[in-house]
Amino acid sequence: MEKTGKDLHRFGLVGRNISYSFSRGYFAKKFNELGLDNYSYENFDIESIEDFKSVISETENLKGLNVTIPYKQEVIPYLNELDTSAAEIGAVNTIKINGNQLKGFNTDAFGFQKSLEPLLQNHHINALILGTGGASKAIAFVLKKLGIDFTFVSRSSSKNVFTYEELSEEIVNNHLLVINCTPLGTFPNVQKNQIFHINI
Repeated sequence: MEKTGKDLHRFGLVGRNISYSFSRGYFAKKFNELGLDNYSYENFDIESIEDFKSVISETENLKGLNVTIPYKQEVIPYLNELDTSAAEIGAVNTIKINGNQLKGFNTDAFGFQKSLEPLLQNHHINALILGTGGASKAIAFVLKKLGIDFTFVSRSSSKNVFTYEELSEEIVNNHLLVINCTPLGTFPNVQKNQIFHINI
């Protein structure tokens, strides 16, 4: 039987140049395994955050979205409400859509914390966060909760931020936890080497 509009549940990923993302295939497989034939997941590859409004207004039966580079911060003004953690972090990677109401959440922080905690050792007291975008804000949120001091590293110089040119062997040796929040290694430059190789 053909599904009606009420039966359909559409989800997707919003970002720019996201053909590399595995999310669409992952959710298609997951929906199939769970027998959710009326659920779908698609990419919304938009050139500018201004196009976000069209995604919302022109996509029928849209129930939720994930948000990736470079829109985790830029999407916030388009939302009606933020979860407490997302508001504190200042970045959103998940949007729940209920009618005309859009509520933003941040699951990056939870996922990062659960991944990091089993690896932490006593010498992990200082960290470098590479990048200053939306993902880096979630990382900083978690490190603060865990009592780990951190410094951002950026291409631009500013207060309490290292530039990449300023990094030295001494600085790296004093920050034995390094988290990459840059687009390095993502499509289309998937063959680029990582900046650091760190043994945790």
